[in-house]
Amino acid sequence: MMMTGTSYPAAPIPVAVVSPHFCVGYPVDLTIVRKLMTLSEGTFGVTDVNGNIMFRIKGKLLSIHDRRVLLDAAGTPIITFQQKLLSAHQRWQVFRGESTNAKDMLFSVRKSSLLQMKTKLDVFMAANTKEDVCDFKIEGSWFERSCVIYAGNSNNIIAQMHRKHSAQSILLGKDTFGVTVYPNVDYAFVVCLIVILEEINQDRSGED
Repeated sequence: MMMTGTSYPAAPIPVAVVSPHFCVGYPVDLTIVRKLMTLSEGTFGVTDVNGNIMFRIKGKLLSIHDRRVLLDAAGTPIITFQQKLLSAHQRWQVFRGESTNAKDMLFSVRKSSLLQMKTKLDVFMAANTKEDVCDFKIEGSWFERSCVIYAGNSNNIIAQMHRKHSAQSILLGKDTFGVTVYPNVDYAFVVCLIVILEEINQDRSGED
């Protein structure tokens, strides 16, 4: 249903961050559509190659934190992520379900450094309290709408994102980009990382 025609190396061990339910043995192609200039809650929509809704990302308007909730196709909250206040590196924290309790935190994402010409984000699992080495990293240029997600501080790719640019999408007030998630990699986790990447790059100030 979501397979691509290109061969992508599978992760040797399933990368199940949100749930093993979102890990499959083949590459998954997803389309993420961001509605521009909207005050509605459903800011992002995620579909498979056949146009079937996979996820929606709902924003919590007028909250102290920038908070987002990832919902599955049935509207069930999968994860909640919010920006940590007063964090120099623009850290986002991700929690299971609708919780924002520290015991339910899955992972956090932050800028690798304060000043960046190109986007570089580090991802730390909740158990990685020392944060000496990241568990995943994101590199790329958001303005070119391309990025690569790596496992750990390595060159092992687990997902890639590319821009899908069309005149129609501009006229409809939508920003569309495609994501290829490699086999055995949690695609809900990857969707969450892409949305956090978007949120960090939308913040023009560079600080919280």
